[in-house]
Amino acid sequence: MFTLDKKNVLFCKRLYNYYSNKKFIMKRILIVLTLILFLPQNFGQTQKYFIYFKDKDFSKSFVLSKSSALEQIAESVLTEKSIERRKKTMGENYFTYEDLPIKKDYITQLESVGIKIEHILKWFNAISAYLTIEQVAQIRQKDFVERVEPVRILTYKQSPEYNYSLPKLNSNGFFSPSSFDYGLSLTQLLTSEIPSVHAAGITGSGVTIGVLDSGFKWKVHPALQNRGIINEYDFIFKDNVTSNQSSDFATQDEHGTYVLSIVAGFSESNLIGASFDSDFVLAKTEDVRSETHTEEDNFAAALEWMDGLGVDIATSSLGYNEFDSGTYSYNYGDMNGNSTIVARASNMAFNRGMVTITSAGNEGNNNWFYITSPADAYNIISVGAVDKLGIPASYSSRGPTSDGRIKPEVVTQGVSVLGADSFSDGYKYAGGTSSAAPIAAGIAGLLLSANPHLSNKQVRHILIEAASKTANPDNITGYGLLSAKRALEFPNVEQNSQNLFSINKLFIEKNNVDPLSVKIFYKRGSDEYLNQTLSTPDSLKYSFQFPAEYSEGDTVEFSYSYL
Repeated sequence: MFTLDKKNVLFCKRLYNYYSNKKFIMKRILIVLTLILFLPQNFGQTQKYFIYFKDKDFSKSFVLSKSSALEQIAESVLTEKSIERRKKTMGENYFTYEDLPIKKDYITQLESVGIKIEHILKWFNAISAYLTIEQVAQIRQKDFVERVEPVRILTYKQSPEYNYSLPKLNSNGFFSPSSFDYGLSLTQLLTSEIPSVHAAGITGSGVTIGVLDSGFKWKVHPALQNRGIINEYDFIFKDNVTSNQSSDFATQDEHGTYVLSIVAGFSESNLIGASFDSDFVLAKTEDVRSETHTEEDNFAAALEWMDGLGVDIATSSLGYNEFDSGTYSYNYGDMNGNSTIVARASNMAFNRGMVTITSAGNEGNNNWFYITSPADAYNIISVGAVDKLGIPASYSSRGPTSDGRIKPEVVTQGVSVLGADSFSDGYKYAGGTSSAAPIAAGIAGLLLSANPHLSNKQVRHILIEAASKTANPDNITGYGLLSAKRALEFPNVEQNSQNLFSINKLFIEKNNVDPLSVKIFYKRGSDEYLNQTLSTPDSLKYSFQFPAEYSEGDTVEFSYSYL
């Protein structure tokens, strides 16, 4: 059963509540990243602050019209791909007050008194800059400034890493329902039934995935150097180099390279990523140098940048929280979806049509215990970690959010996951929810690649409904283990330009279905059931257009039969 709706055009009853356990073989390790707050308080030293302004050049109540000069602003800051993605969620009013640029006069006035701006955050009508205490007092007196707040600054702490040699075997002993040789990456993909989707010819093409992390050594690694990297930016040094530079710590690009390879990598017999044919946009946002800090304004600026480029899916394997009490530390009460800048930026991105995915956090076996931000954000898909048997990892952060929402939403394999090693041309096993999130992002990429009409709301809904225990969620594994096959086979609704609704159904393993036998049974409200045999598709997809009298808001029940 589902309700026809222009914006949220998929509300299906749970159709697939089955779960298949699979058993595989591999050793595992665990990397845990801990972020601990540190704020320099010495008088005369600089610290990074947000400066929020009172207004922009336009009223908050304005609506973009086709004849308005604001359309020109929209066209100048958003790519065509971004606009089309936004329209699927926002309709024709795809440009809002938050998208307007900050008043140039405000920036000029700050720069005239020696303020060097780090990031301009138009969504929040704010900038970030390093300020002395004296400058903070001076800026707060300006009539156009609403408030000045410190940027939460969290130091990077490298936990012990346990490395084991890769087993001396290949994938020849594994069953793979695909023509690809996945090497040792087969297990992590089979856990979420990804190879069968690849075998059907769905590999992520046409989708743009943005990755926010510490850095990416992609140009020289054999699993990444030929992938579709279409843009990259370093939000630390403000340039277009996301691999290590002279000022970087040796491990700067290690984590990001590993994470990127899990979704994007392709080197047969070694490593194949979940959505390897997608395009990728890379944001270097995390500074891992022991004497410097991770800063949340980098994350917010990166999401704004990705939105303008038309990124469909943004994934991060990062988490912000604080264990010890402090003046500016986060506490569990802040994990409410709207307190941290990173959660608010994720909300903004989702509201503009982007699928947002993040790791749940690795705090399940320490004093913090709960998810970290931005995993608390509204509508973000936070991803917990399980092993190849579906057993939850002890370190995987638990829910709920402080306002009572279930977290994480879903889980994928996050124990003993193979990825690219930035220190060599080789590969390594590692773990954590950092490893789980890119698998989930890859499944979202496969779903959107096969169904480009889907809005981000539909993608999120399908991933949750097609998980392994959607009828009985909890705060350990959420709605359950993600399955790419079930997500792709889950029916979805499409509305065309004449406002007619169609329902699409894919059969991933089409050789198991007699194409002449597929029939849909459907009814609206209390009507009698009707049925129709569906014509043989050119591809995997069977589509059925509902009669013209079926309109937005109607409740429809349906089922399929086939041999």
